[in-house]
Amino acid sequence: MISFDNTEIAFKSKSNADLSRAYWLFKIIGSPTMVKVGKWSTNTALNVGLPIKGIIKKTIFKQFCGGETIPECKPTIDLLAKYGVGTILDYSIEGKTSDEDFDATVQEIIDTIHAAKKDPKIPFAVFKVTGISRFAILEKANDPKTELSDLEKLELTHTIDRIDKICKAAHDNDVPVFIDAEETWIQDTIDRITLDMMLKYNKKRAIVYNTLQMYRHDRLVYLTQEIAVARKNNIHYGIKLVRGAYMEKERDRATQKGYASPIQPDKAACDNDFNAALELIVENIDTLALCAGSHNEQSAEVLAQVMEKHNISKDDKRIYFAQLLGMSDHISYNVSHLGYNVAKYVPYGPIKEVMPYLLRRADENTSVAGQTGRELSLIMKERNRRARN
Repeated sequence: MISFDNTEIAFKSKSNADLSRAYWLFKIIGSPTMVKVGKWSTNTALNVGLPIKGIIKKTIFKQFCGGETIPECKPTIDLLAKYGVGTILDYSIEGKTSDEDFDATVQEIIDTIHAAKKDPKIPFAVFKVTGISRFAILEKANDPKTELSDLEKLELTHTIDRIDKICKAAHDNDVPVFIDAEETWIQDTIDRITLDMMLKYNKKRAIVYNTLQMYRHDRLVYLTQEIAVARKNNIHYGIKLVRGAYMEKERDRATQKGYASPIQPDKAACDNDFNAALELIVENIDTLALCAGSHNEQSAEVLAQVMEKHNISKDDKRIYFAQLLGMSDHISYNVSHLGYNVAKYVPYGPIKEVMPYLLRRADENTSVAGQTGRELSLIMKERNRRARN
């Protein structure tokens, strides 16, 4: 059994000031009203040019982001590594629409690959396809009944070329890269392109990873199909397994448009599929590689048990546990302390550009039952432990 209650290990890297900041942030995030007011006031202040970037940088940005640039992330990378935790640099800007911005983002992602090549403390790179492509073209390409115009075909080709450029850089530098999952109405497009990249670059090892969101009720069947594809084509299939980040949006759209929701009927069904996927992947680890992105203690325990059952060593490089920076340190640090491979997603980017990511983090913490309460109780436990010593 893994103990997730050892707060001395969980917060060893945190100063008293760090714990105090995290305590107040999670207190605020735990209140939907405070989150709503905070989002409105922050966006308004930034839009009218009020000088609040310094406050943001010292609070929510410091909790959940590594810095504004790759060099600024170095202290975070080094601190995580000191406790056996790797870094996944995540350039977290959103909402761009021009080719110039997309090309600049591609170059930034390739810079993270080069940083990983030079530094073993950075085991993976990552990107979102919507960071380098217009959403609308991915959505149109997702519908098999829709014929793309010549101009749209050209735009889609440019998107695929950008993805290929990143994946080729990952392959040439021997740095695995995650392609994040997104909304269902663009995900088929992403899945198709990602598989094409795997067929091209995953012949010797898993370089390109697809992401499966297990809050979708169809993903376990999809995983089984993809394993068969991997074996048929003799490739190594990389999988980042997550529960998912677009649940409310997915349900709302399904209701508005009158189609069956792609989302699991309840949390138990999602948890069951996630844990079943862990077992299935480990059973097929000869042709798969796994990054289990989860803030769920039970799933971390299940993965450890399945690895032991199949006689896979804790430090087997084909299997990683992962959590987000600033969250679930009780999982990351306790699992790493036992000798498993662990990495933290470390978002970075200019403060104003990263705000949509940060505000979504606040929303997700508010909507996930028990998440904020668990974070707060552990922080309070550690503060009390330190006060006694």
